[in-house]
Amino acid sequence: MKTDDFVNVLATDVAPVTGRELRNTIVIALTGGVVGAFSLMLSLFGVPTGTLQRETFVPGLLALAFALGLAAVGATVLIRFARPGEPKRGPLLLVGLLFAAVFSAGMIALILADPAARTGMLLGPQWVACLIYIPLFAVAPFVSLIWALRKGAPTNLVRTGACAGLVAGALAAAVCAFHHPDSSVLFITLWYGGPILLCALAGALLGPRLLRW
Repeated sequence: MKTDDFVNVLATDVAPVTGRELRNTIVIALTGGVVGAFSLMLSLFGVPTGTLQRETFVPGLLALAFALGLAAVGATVLIRFARPGEPKRGPLLLVGLLFAAVFSAGMIALILADPAARTGMLLGPQWVACLIYIPLFAVAPFVSLIWALRKGAPTNLVRTGACAGLVAGALAAAVCAFHHPDSSVLFITLWYGGPILLCALAGALLGPRLLRW
């Protein structure tokens, strides 16, 4: 058989790839990663008791909204990165807008706050815990996402790894927010957003090694 004839046979009745299977795989990986991170949190700290208290409910809800918003936007970008080609920049800009919105709100709250309370807003009692436990809780989601992404065909391994790290860090931050909900807006920006960006940086460094075809 000639080469041209062989190519024509291979191209016969080829259906377009919808990406549904890959998307479902990433969703499964996200679910498994969240379960793993939450299980680790419960094993270390036990069942949280102050989540629904009135004084911590609103800050905790804001922290959860910030973290889960980043995770949702990042997961959307990640699904596109898992396929060949470059995704549009719109969802990536949303990530920056989320950070900018929370940081702006935090700066306004800092300016309006009593000077004696500003140190507590910046450094709160849990800032060291956030630096330690957000990257720790991000390990399970990151491993799950790498497993899912290796079933795809990402072409930009640095960006794909960074996005996986961002999503994993955001999910880990949501777990931390569920257990330690007492935070100011500025604290959320610095000590939730900072470790999330560190997870994204780690993902960018590990992506080319872990996602290489």
